[in-house]
Amino acid sequence: MFHKRIFGAISTCFLAILLVVAGCGRSDLPELGTVSGTVTLDGRPVTGLGVAFYPLSGGRQALGVTDENGKYNLTFVDGVPGAKTGTNEVTLFWPDPDTPPSVRLPAKYNTQKPRFEVEPGENVFDIALDSK
Repeated sequence: MFHKRIFGAISTCFLAILLVVAGCGRSDLPELGTVSGTVTLDGRPVTGLGVAFYPLSGGRQALGVTDENGKYNLTFVDGVPGAKTGTNEVTLFWPDPDTPPSVRLPAKYNTQKPRFEVEPGENVFDIALDSK
């Protein structure tokens, strides 16, 4: 009888710890909106380009990489899609500095960074760059 009570107490404590740990993974996230879009340069898709949304209110950035069609989807943390809601400034970059990019982005995009207002729910932000 004594062993059953101890085992029951240990099991209850273990279950409580598991529930707390499992719940902590998502409850501390800020409000997010899913973000996707297409990056083009002079109307052509840009492949392999990193896209980072930095919230102006502070906090973690969301990242994505364009596919062969220039499409990107942002990830906030591993396994969690989206970006923090509010105004975000976009930085474009080549993720692998050792790989020469097939497309050069005009230098003006180092200082002229697009801004988008991320809302809860789905957001589609196409980024049309021009070389002029």
